[in-house]
This record gives sequence, C-alpha cells and structure tokens, in this order.
Amino acid sequence: MTDTLDPLHGGCLCGQVRYEARPSHRDGYYCHCRMCQLAFGNTRAAYFNLRKDEVRWLTLPRFYASSKIARRGFCDRCGTPLSFEFLDGERMDLSVGSLDEPSQFRPAEHFSIETRIDAWHADDGLPGQRLDSNQRIGGLWRAAYGDKVVPGLQAAREAATIDASPSPHTKAP
Repeated sequence: MTDTLDPLHGGCLCGQVRYEARPSHRDGYYCHCRMCQLAFGNTRAAYFNLRKDEVRWLTLPRFYASSKIARRGFCDRCGTPLSFEFLDGERMDLSVGSLDEPSQFRPAEHFSIETRIDAWHADDGLPGQRLDSNQRIGGLWRAAYGDKVVPGLQAAREAATIDASPSPHTKAP
C-alpha cells in the first residue's frame, strides 16, 4: 500500500488524549505477553505498528516506563492504554481499540504466543511468533538486563525502571 491512505484519528475514553496517525497499512497484531495482558487488563492487546513520525499527538498521553527499554502511553484521567514503544526504536505501536474507527484494521498475526492463555484463544488461523524467537527484542533485553535475562514481566519487576520522559519523537500541538 502507499501513503495515500486517509489519516486515522483516535484517543482515550474520556477524550482528554487525542492523536492522528498516518500508517501506510491496515494490519494489526495481537500481543499475548504478560506485560501487555496486565497493561490492558485483558488476555491480549491489539496493536498496529507504525513509525513514530507517523503519529502526531494532539494532546500528549502520560507515559509509564514498563521496563528499562520501553514505555507505554495512557490517559492519566480515564486509564485508556494507548501506545507501546521501545525507547531506542523508530517505530511504535498504537492500540487498535483507541482508534475512532477500529474496524479499519484487521489482525494479521499473534505475538508472544508462549504466554497466550489457551482457554481464551480461538484458533483463527493467523501465524504466531514467540517472544524468545525475536532476536532484536531479545538483544534489547540482554543489553539492558544482562546476558542471562528471561525477557518479560519478572525481569522488569526485579530491576529498577528508568524515567519515562518524552522521547525526542513525541510531538505536541
């Protein structure tokens, strides 16, 4: 697809935080990692991935450093989970449910299937990937927590997190 797709708009439940996004695709994915399960209070999180420069925050969310390597954006008034991003990356994820029109996206895959809750999963035929098979993400965890780290919730909880200051890519009005 090309950059001719219409821009997308989204935000939180109460309307305090709003954004405009211009991804060049309409594919999303389910993340089943334990950290996303807790952040969303659900069995999985639905995201779509895009470049950070394809997002313009009309009102900035608050950020929570969920580990030394990543942060999550949310509304500090209503609690809506909005985003996930690795601090050193050029890409980020926005929550499909925060879109004004989430039906514009379709799921294309499952991520972190080793922590998928089978009783809450209906086989949809989509491909799946294990977190520990992603070399880039594994390398980020090892660089931040040491060579013997098992990426995930326990490692993040056992270590001190960094300050969740805005990234240089965060744009305010």
